[in-house]
Amino acid sequence: MLLEWLDSQLHLISVLWLFPILFMFHDFEEILTVEKWTKQNKEQVLAVLPKSIRKYFYSSFQMTTVQFANDVFWIFLTITTATCLAVIFSFYYIFLMLLFIFFAHVFTHLGQALYLRKYTPGVITSIILVLPYSSYTYYRLLKEQVISGTDILWSTIGAFIIVPILFLFLVNERNKATKKVEEDGADKNFL
Repeated sequence: MLLEWLDSQLHLISVLWLFPILFMFHDFEEILTVEKWTKQNKEQVLAVLPKSIRKYFYSSFQMTTVQFANDVFWIFLTITTATCLAVIFSFYYIFLMLLFIFFAHVFTHLGQALYLRKYTPGVITSIILVLPYSSYTYYRLLKEQVISGTDILWSTIGAFIIVPILFLFLVNERNKATKKVEEDGADKNFL
């Protein structure tokens, strides 16, 4: 009943354009809370991470709101570009890869919150916005036969290939930014 009503109210193009919009609502929650949260919870989170992977997350705990917002900007630009490609040229693979990452990201937020037994930045909008939107978008694209299960499979495989590469790039860029901030701070202290 609800799905039929949504189908009648939302054109598929509107559903696609909701992706960058809902991404920003989700990331507004993170932008507004991440710096304070990481400062307050750094020790607890690092204590539960295996030593072998702590180095990948250390720079995230040094990040300012502005640095995080910069990362969000580039992701938003990528999602918007993928949405344009889907809407204008009916090229859905990049959109589907990003939609899968968005969908899977819900479970990282839920897992973090459950594992730490506390609020983590992004968990609220993951549950109330990202999960319903991602699920509905898959349903709608399949229902209207715009994509197939094979398209979802290949885009998911693509996401599994690209996520580790993007993660390592992000960690490297955050490490550079953290090092620059530390060097700038040392220069100011020297003067």
